[in-house]
Amino acid sequence: MDLNRRQLLWAGGGISAALMLAACGGDDSSDASSDSNATPKRGGTLRVGALGRANAITRDPHGTQANESDYLILSLVYDTLTIPGAKPNTMPRLASRWTSSKDLKTWRFTVAKGAKFHDGSPVTAEDVVFSLRRLRGTPSGASRLPGIKAENIKADGNDTVVLVSDYANAELPLLTRLTTFVIKKGTKDKEIAKAPGTGPFTLEWFRDGNARLVRNDDWYGGRVLLDAIEVKIFESPQAMANALLAGQIDLASNVGAVAARTAEKRKDIQIVRRPNDMAMPIVMRTADGPFADEKVREALRLAVDREAMVEQVLSGYGTVANDILGTGDPAYAKDIAQRGRDLAKARSLLKEADFDLSKTYELVTTEDIAGLAEAATLFATQVREVGVKLKVVKQESGAFWEKTWLKGDLYTTYWGTNDSVVFFASKTMVSDSAQNEAGWKDKEFDAAYRKAMATKDPAKRAGLLHDVQRLQHDASGYVLWGMADGIDLATAPVRGLPKLPGYGRVQLERAWLNR
Repeated sequence: MDLNRRQLLWAGGGISAALMLAACGGDDSSDASSDSNATPKRGGTLRVGALGRANAITRDPHGTQANESDYLILSLVYDTLTIPGAKPNTMPRLASRWTSSKDLKTWRFTVAKGAKFHDGSPVTAEDVVFSLRRLRGTPSGASRLPGIKAENIKADGNDTVVLVSDYANAELPLLTRLTTFVIKKGTKDKEIAKAPGTGPFTLEWFRDGNARLVRNDDWYGGRVLLDAIEVKIFESPQAMANALLAGQIDLASNVGAVAARTAEKRKDIQIVRRPNDMAMPIVMRTADGPFADEKVREALRLAVDREAMVEQVLSGYGTVANDILGTGDPAYAKDIAQRGRDLAKARSLLKEADFDLSKTYELVTTEDIAGLAEAATLFATQVREVGVKLKVVKQESGAFWEKTWLKGDLYTTYWGTNDSVVFFASKTMVSDSAQNEAGWKDKEFDAAYRKAMATKDPAKRAGLLHDVQRLQHDASGYVLWGMADGIDLATAPVRGLPKLPGYGRVQLERAWLNR
């Protein structure tokens, strides 16, 4: 996700990113209508549809947010230290600036001036420390703040938070973008649903996954135009798209390509398209099981018809990928040869590995997002051409995250932020990552990642990240066949929508209605 190699400013012996908060969101919104020069207006309620399942609802900002609807609500009520940006990829939010030590292990974050909780109390460094330690204590905390132990998160005065990493990490700020939501020091778990945030909107009510948020006129981050945002949860993209076409909502968030095709001929509907938005890789467990052999994994990567997957699963709203996560990163290795379909070689590798073609293997998927189950079905059809028989099992979302994710032999997953090679390397692929989806442990990969993170010079670091990507391409447990464009549908009056891919789409504080 991240710093444009990382477009950090060098100051003395450390690295400094002292960026104006006024820049946040200012150049990251777009008007997908013909009337893009209209003067922004204050007022109105934006009705937003987002995907989610009733049995996966969470109110905890540090919990696992399987529902996009939950993450949207939390992101509008609470602030993270940094947020996704365009240039650079990491922008200030609750932290107005950050600096590092010469060895890239100690980072100092400054709390934004004027930041307050919704109850009027000022945000202090102690609040941030409490929040980050709480986050670190969750089951996935080690991957959310990799290399940072709870005891190494401390306050220095009233407005400075110090993070000390176990190892050099030149890109640590980018790891604070998505889940470092800040709550008040001392908030108990039983109080979390009503804990005041610091974000651009306050929570007026929450019922069964639906919510109404009202403008925070005292937000430190600048002027918010909308009076309110109402979030409605939908269990399927089709139901959400139908609600928009019927005038029941104004914005269908991440609704998918099928809905876009349906709306193409509607002049009163805007199609907002964001490249490199959603990765839907197939995960092959490398630690043990039928796909532990590297030859078998390579065979499956060679068996997939990537062009057909993009055309059929994504309706052409996407691009072919090359089994490397982080396609939107400026350091993405475009020069690594694109892996194509080679059925003969795939069959040969399966034979060399003595893979049991008499068995039928389960490919577990969910319907959490548009196209995920369809991708699994088409993949199963394609690999049948090399003799691999797969049974696609559609699992309910809650059961999938509890029983299959991080444990299954073969399953689909998805990631909604894809602008950083480092993000995926640190969170899902180094041997000690808590979200190591494939159970991949590769000493050469770990060493390449650590070397890159210990390199100050951005150009040299980008070169070292090339090695990280090559190793992922050659041996990891991922089949990343393509990248889905992010697709939002909006009614004609909606303006100022984010144009960033991935979870940058939740930054709705600059949205407005031209009515």
